Amino acid sequence: MTDAILRPEGHTVPAVFTRAQLDWLPWLEPMPEAALTPEHVAALVDPARVKSGYFRLLVRDPAALEARTRTDKDIFYNTEAGLPRAERELAAAAASRLNGCIYCASVHARFATTYSKRQEDVDRLLAKGTGAELGERWNAIVAAAVALTETPMRFGPEHVARLRAAGLNDLAISDLIHAASFFNWANRLMLSLGEPAT
Repeated sequence: MTDAILRPEGHTVPAVFTRAQLDWLPWLEPMPEAALTPEHVAALVDPARVKSGYFRLLVRDPAALEARTRTDKDIFYNTEAGLPRAERELAAAAASRLNGCIYCASVHARFATTYSKRQEDVDRLLAKGTGAELGERWNAIVAAAVALTETPMRFGPEHVARLRAAGLNDLAISDLIHAASFFNWANRLMLSLGEPAT
């Protein structure tokens, strides 16, 4: 590991949660682009990810990365029914805020803002944390995401009842569980491999 990998000149680690576009710096050397085989590129699913140090780290296990990426895309992009995209992103942002993953929180806060047009509420979540007042439907979603993130077994019938009372059906609740749980795992992976940077 070299200082050049950790902190290229001019980069600093952000100290607060933000919707701003951030960089992410790996603590391990990613696979060089020139070393990627057709199998590696196929595992990225999205060829533009070849420029990402994060995905070039994960591509060392192509089968695992492909499964991870297809799961991620199905959770967030398959929105024909169930929870609206904005609220899937809210669940991911809440899990990321609770876990302290500034990079993931920034990505999913931007998406939650884009799809909901509720910038003030998203900014309140980032600034004040998962206890911020966001209105009952969003409060119920955040509370469920928090329970799943802290200890999955904390999520129980009271969360389901609150979500149903807020207007979520079973498919929407399933989508919420998947979005929060996936990012609870993804945060821990990202936090163990590098750091955000401005």
